Amino acid sequence: MKRIALLRARQAPSASTGTHCPASGLWAPDQSPQDVHTFFEGQVLPAYGGAPTVWRRRAADQES
Repeated sequence: MKRIALLRARQAPSASTGTHCPASGLWAPDQSPQDVHTFFEGQVLPAYGGAPTVWRRRAADQES
């Protein structure tokens, strides 16, 4: 059961600046959804344009 709970937590669709990235993949800031960045699990999410932001996870097929 614990493993299933951990997998669900890893699939978090968003995280904010200063928190650790919950899952490796493509992430885009709320202010600029077309500007996609790659982050690895455990990496601290940076500010975007000098301001804190919420990063949203993107699927590979959502790339423009």
